[in-house]
Amino acid sequence: MKKTLFLRFIPFWILINALVFAGSEPTTVNFQPLSPEPQHRQVSQVVAHLLRETHYQRKALDDALGAETFDRYLEKLDYQRLYFLESDIQSFEQYRYMFDDYIGSGQVQTAYDIFNLYEKRMAERLVHVFALLEGEPFDFTIDETIDIDRENDPWAKTPAELNELWRKRIKNEALNLKLAGKDWAGIRETLTKRYERTKRNVEQFQSEDVFQILMNAFAESYDPHTSYFSPKDFDDFRIQMSQSLEGIGARLTTENDYTIISEIVPGGPADKSKQLHPNDKIIGVGQGLDGEIVDVVGWRIDDVVQLIRGKKGTVVNLQIIEAEALAGAKPKMIAIVRDKIELEDRAAKGDTLEIHHEGKPMRFGVIEIPSFYSDFDGRRRGNNDYKSTTRDVRKLL
Repeated sequence: MKKTLFLRFIPFWILINALVFAGSEPTTVNFQPLSPEPQHRQVSQVVAHLLRETHYQRKALDDALGAETFDRYLEKLDYQRLYFLESDIQSFEQYRYMFDDYIGSGQVQTAYDIFNLYEKRMAERLVHVFALLEGEPFDFTIDETIDIDRENDPWAKTPAELNELWRKRIKNEALNLKLAGKDWAGIRETLTKRYERTKRNVEQFQSEDVFQILMNAFAESYDPHTSYFSPKDFDDFRIQMSQSLEGIGARLTTENDYTIISEIVPGGPADKSKQLHPNDKIIGVGQGLDGEIVDVVGWRIDDVVQLIRGKKGTVVNLQIIEAEALAGAKPKMIAIVRDKIELEDRAAKGDTLEIHHEGKPMRFGVIEIPSFYSDFDGRRRGNNDYKSTTRDVRKLL
């Protein structure tokens, strides 16, 4: 029996504030220290057991594996060595040979403590970045160099050393934009938007994100091609493999704080409704005809997707700002009945080409395979027409 857990956290906000320049509002990066969720203990134990007992590498859950997991975890967080200080890394060293024990027992709080410090260091760097962008234009007449790939460089010893690394990094990004024809105002605007997106990502980290990073560091210590999927990622993987989903048939992207319709899937419910169009902004989502509308401005796109997807035949209410709407226009409410959507653009396709060779026409059959897929659920249910790459190619032949 599948059990769903609904968890509620009381936010404890850490504020990193800095005065950018005289007379300005302080730049604030808000982030919530994260901890493992209750289910993560058991999941960690199960993952450790499965890899130890069933992986072809048959690696023991020992200190060597723990040390490799530790190194991979830090690499996933800060592989360019732009956030952590040398003193941070030295303080982590006491845990190097304990990650195997943490994961095997499900006691993974230490990994979260490391992540929370990483998040704090990111916030500190972002404050510095915004201060740089509010300052004077960079002087490109000075002869300076920058090490673009810092993967094997020493860790910075002081915050001042990190600030200098970031000054050169931002200056290099500004130079690239200048070479593309932008003036300082355009450079400042572009880079501010770029790092505002980074800021939003920092503020929207969730416990499951940290757990997935840790589990993938552990899985890849067995083999680089072994991965752990979070529940959301597994759902996306299942959809990709089955080439179908139940929803409205729209592909989404983000722009600033908004979820934007990037594409309407032909033949899907959104397409048939004629009410939703590319570049429309989704600002609210409700379940059923009378469900409460949840404001989704500023949400992570994967969380918005989870609200919009649903069982075939159910109704989702969308509050949208139409692409062509004027500033201040009233949002529009639309109701769409979810349905099953076949993602045919990723399925195997066949075509016949005629080519003339030495004056004679020759016909060639061409099969295009954009992706490999197999509908695991359909196969398990015994569907005779379940989709898979091999079955579809066989039909084309």
